[in-house]
Amino acid sequence: MLNVKVLGSGCANCKRLEALVRKAVADRGLDAEVEKVTDYAQMMRWNIMQTPGLVVNDVLVSAGRIPSEAEITGWLT
Repeated sequence: MLNVKVLGSGCANCKRLEALVRKAVADRGLDAEVEKVTDYAQMMRWNIMQTPGLVVNDVLVSAGRIPSEAEITGWLT
């Protein structure tokens, strides 16, 4: 099972990234847990300077931008 975290305060870009991740998981029928992390102390575990951030299996794969659906799919598969 994949563990996916969307890091962000809840801004529009953070919500958009979360929606894209959930769509990619659902479209491909992946076994993944998607978690929204809004606590700054938890976010700093990955030393991100800008949100939104995306973490897959405890590895930061993106920060400060909204990746394309193709990029997200690549990280998840």
